[in-house]
Amino acid sequence: MTTDFQTWSHENVQRVESVLQRVLPGPDIAPSRLHEAMRYAVLGGGKRARPLLAFAAGELAEADPGRVEIGAAAVELIHAYSLVHDDLPCMDDDVLRRGKPTCHVQYDEATALLVGDALQSLAFQLLGDYRLADDARVQLEMVKLLAAAAGSRGMAGGQQIDLESTGNSLTVPELEFMHIHKTGALIRASALIGARCGNRLGERELSQVDYFAKLIGLAFQVVDDVLDAESPTATLGKTAGKDAMNNKPTYVSAMGASRAREFAQGLREQALGALGAFGERALRLQQLADFIVLRKF
Repeated sequence: MTTDFQTWSHENVQRVESVLQRVLPGPDIAPSRLHEAMRYAVLGGGKRARPLLAFAAGELAEADPGRVEIGAAAVELIHAYSLVHDDLPCMDDDVLRRGKPTCHVQYDEATALLVGDALQSLAFQLLGDYRLADDARVQLEMVKLLAAAAGSRGMAGGQQIDLESTGNSLTVPELEFMHIHKTGALIRASALIGARCGNRLGERELSQVDYFAKLIGLAFQVVDDVLDAESPTATLGKTAGKDAMNNKPTYVSAMGASRAREFAQGLREQALGALGAFGERALRLQQLADFIVLRKF
C-alpha cells in the first residue's frame, strides 16, 4: 500500500537530515567554530523542499534511495549556503532564518561567509565521493547540473539581478526571468539529479521532469512572495514583510496578492499537466506540487 504524502515526506526529510548530520564535520574537528556554524546553518530546519523533489523524481526513475539521498543532501547544502550569504548585511541584511538568528548574527560576518564557502565545496565533494549512477558520464552530468544551477547563469546570477532590481518596478516577465535563475535553477537541478540517479527515464521524459520543475519553481517563488506579504514573522520563521520594507519587486507588488495566488494556481495546473504521460508513477511529484502551491506557512 502506498504511504500517504505526510508520512512519505516526513520519512525522506528524516533521511536527508540523517545524511546531513553524517557528512557535515563535527564541532570536535578543527576549526571547531566553522564546523559548529556549518551545522547550525544546515541542520534542524527548513521545509527540505529541494531534497523532497529529488526523492520524488528518483522514485519516478526507480532510483536507489541510497543514491538519491546523497544528491538530495548536496542540493540542500547549496541551498543552505545561499541562505547564509543572502542574509549577510551586504545582501538582504536579515537577522532571522528558520525561526532562529541568522548565521552571521549567531556567529559573526566573516564566519558566515566561510560557512557558505565551505557548504558549497562540501556539496560538490559529495557528488565525487559517492557513486550515484552506473555510468560515470551521468554522474558527471549531475555535477555540471548543480554547478550551473548555483552559478552566474543560475542562482548567483538571479541574486545579482535581485540586488540590481531593488527600488525598481519589474514586469511579470522580468520577475520570471529573475526567479527562473534565483530560485528555479536549483529546484530544477534537484529534480533532475534525483531522476538521473535511476535508469528508467529517457531524455524526452527527463525534459518533462525539467519542465515540471521549472513551473513549480516559479510557483514556489510566487507563493513565497504572497506569504511574505500576508503571514506573520512567527509563522514564516523569517522576517515578514522584508521585501516591501526593502522596496524589492515581487509578484505581489507586480500584480497584487489575489492575482498572484491565481497565477501560482495556474502554474501548478501547468506543472501537473507536464506529468500527465507518467500517470500514477508521478504521484509524489504531483503531491509536491500541491504542497508547494497550497502551503500556508
